[in-house]
Amino acid sequence: MRLSRIIMALTVGLAVVAVPTAAGAAQPQPAPSATTDPPQPPPYPPTVASLTVNRPTIFLGETVILTGTNFGPNETVDIVVTVTPLAAPAGGQAPARRSDGSTVAMAPVAYQASAPLNFTAFTDAQGRFTKSYKPSVTGLLTFTATGRESGRTASTELRVLHKKQPLPVTGDSMGTPMKLGGGLVGAGAVMLLLTLAWRRRQRLGGAAH
Repeated sequence: MRLSRIIMALTVGLAVVAVPTAAGAAQPQPAPSATTDPPQPPPYPPTVASLTVNRPTIFLGETVILTGTNFGPNETVDIVVTVTPLAAPAGGQAPARRSDGSTVAMAPVAYQASAPLNFTAFTDAQGRFTKSYKPSVTGLLTFTATGRESGRTASTELRVLHKKQPLPVTGDSMGTPMKLGGGLVGAGAVMLLLTLAWRRRQRLGGAAH
């Protein structure tokens, strides 16, 4: 009987000890602090489209190549051309000179364009395109390209000048040839008179003998 009581007491004691352990195990674990999360990498910068022209200055009638990069893959690109008149000859262009070395002022390039021009290009899988363009007007041309799907845009400029024209013949440049011609005519007249006088002298000398 006493042994049974001892076993019962031990059983009750073990049960009392096990209850707090089970209760502690059942408690939810605290969530990890937000400060312990690894830092996120910075976002990539947006892709910037570009538009270039193979020659910055041409003469009217010549052709240039437009190259666009970083547009959307396989998309249509709208290109708008605006024209600004040239108020003066292009920088670095030498003025015309007369035969005596003096310079001649060049007239400003006239404004010939009216409305902007529009055309399209098509990109490849890498978002790149090339387009040939032959201007029909002179002036400072600004090309603006915009992708229809991507919305990316870029621009570039082209200076178109008049074709090279031969310089007009001025009075100063004609003076030297005319002076030279007049001198030759005068020398020929003197030689003719000397020849006639010599023949006449020969004739008179023969008649005297």
